[in-house]
Amino acid sequence: MGTLYQERLRRLRAEMDRGGLSGFIIPHADEHNSEYTPACAERLAWITGFDGSAGVAVVLNDAAALFVDGRYTLQARQQVDANRFSLQKSHDNPVEDWIGRHAVAGQRIGYDPWLHNVVWLEHAREMLARHDIELVAVDDNLVDAIWQDRPAAPDGPAHIHDLVYSGEESIHKRARMAAMIKAAGADLLVLTALDSIAWLLNIRGTDSPHTPIVQAFALLSSDGTLRLYIDDQKLDENLRGHLGPEVTVLPKADFTEALRQVGATHAVMVDAKLSPAAVFDALDHAGAKIIRGDDPCQLAKACKNETELTGIRQAHIRDGVALCQFLCWLDENVASDQIDEMTAARQVDIFRAKQPLFMDSSFDTIAGAGPNGAIVHYRVTEDSSRMLEDGDLFLLDSGGQYLDGTTDVTRTIAIGQPNREQRDRFTRVLKGHIALAQARFPQGRAGAHLDVLARKPLWDVGLDFDHGTGHGVGQYLSVHEGPQSISARSFGVALQPGMILSNEPGYYKAGAYGIRIENLVRVVNSQVTGQERAMLAFETLTLAPIDLRLIDVQLLTVAEVTWLNIYHNRVRQTLMPHLSGKDASWLEDATRALQPD
Repeated sequence: MGTLYQERLRRLRAEMDRGGLSGFIIPHADEHNSEYTPACAERLAWITGFDGSAGVAVVLNDAAALFVDGRYTLQARQQVDANRFSLQKSHDNPVEDWIGRHAVAGQRIGYDPWLHNVVWLEHAREMLARHDIELVAVDDNLVDAIWQDRPAAPDGPAHIHDLVYSGEESIHKRARMAAMIKAAGADLLVLTALDSIAWLLNIRGTDSPHTPIVQAFALLSSDGTLRLYIDDQKLDENLRGHLGPEVTVLPKADFTEALRQVGATHAVMVDAKLSPAAVFDALDHAGAKIIRGDDPCQLAKACKNETELTGIRQAHIRDGVALCQFLCWLDENVASDQIDEMTAARQVDIFRAKQPLFMDSSFDTIAGAGPNGAIVHYRVTEDSSRMLEDGDLFLLDSGGQYLDGTTDVTRTIAIGQPNREQRDRFTRVLKGHIALAQARFPQGRAGAHLDVLARKPLWDVGLDFDHGTGHGVGQYLSVHEGPQSISARSFGVALQPGMILSNEPGYYKAGAYGIRIENLVRVVNSQVTGQERAMLAFETLTLAPIDLRLIDVQLLTVAEVTWLNIYHNRVRQTLMPHLSGKDASWLEDATRALQPD
């Protein structure tokens, strides 16, 4: 494999030379800024071997680097030849800083304007100009030019997301968004984010792994009419009827030219963080007035309506049933020494697939035993699959796509008798999880204001974790949904009622084990006697036992033990009517009440 990637680098550098470039930037991205990209857009994996969902490579004439965040440092070390790509932490060493140190004054570095947003591009240009280094847009991606067996673009059909699940007609959503466009002083809104288009039109698809979106672009007018740029074969007559006469369907290939034809009399609203730089280039060509503003669909989509919330709760009940069946199966079979990570990952999928309304897993199941659990976004393969052995911690992060909701849950399971350190670390992660789950906070606060709650029990003993504490989750859409999140950097968006987020603190000891406890929570209004301002809190949605064998009760307060017992009682009362036999007996024991020490 080393020779394969060496040859790909050689060919890429030959393309750079032909284009008069001294470097080329390759992000993990497609033209829709998707996290999970179709196979034809996996350029970063093709050139480096790294297949995580976030990262950037820079290839210069005499050097190359791969930039990943803290979730992927261990994975990148395993997948990428460090002799060809210097591995960099993106938060500590941004791409533009590295280029400034390694490129030479006067050099030209290429980029694909469809794969970078204009916010990053403007900042990078400013930083590199200080070194007399120029960023140059290419008309054709250099990786595509040498990727001879590149997969075709996905061509799956779109389908209607019924009103019984969406809770609001598309025409009403378009009217709400059109009013926001008009209020911003714009005539048009450019939509490139696939989850925005799917939510706005109440359609879903199969064009991305585990995420039910359909490849398309859209232009929404301030009068509520919409032009949908999509490949014709994706729409049948039934779906065309669903879209209605206010939606004009046009070939996806016509989108760029449509932007170029907008004209100088139009004011166009574009989300600079989500839309590719190529959109701005085309609108500049047209002389259009560009109004930078957040895609209004993102926030509207994040605040779930009552129909969506009802469905999401029901999806979590079915998901909890499947997970309890799996955990019972695991406890029953793990002593046979015949269970490996791959077997476990397949088995949890089997249990979920038996549940009504199940469509797909919401991401590739993370099933990491022992040291593999320390790889935050570990993806098990036939080659890497490790047996579950006595003394291991087994980290299982999995989720389902149901027609009425998307789930994402992580449980860490003791295989055999855990040692003192494992129980200490697990209990500290649990304390952080409980602190966040119980949080009450004023309206207007963002996720960054809460992030410390989940980390303090670890910080108390000099420990931490290198990923965000929580991400937004869609409703039969993206398992990682913006704009809300819980992390040290998430100051920009205030949490609002109806938002769904994950609560997932963790701890990872490289080469030994990983721990994560993840539930999904809903933001709700909160009332407390004597309050002087409007307050919010979290409602926990996920229903699955937390492994009692890993808890050091001496580290928990009485209030924390009470929270855990109340949670486990709710899990038992909700799921028991759907379980029987050994599964019911297992749940009874797994949710037994703890006594404060």
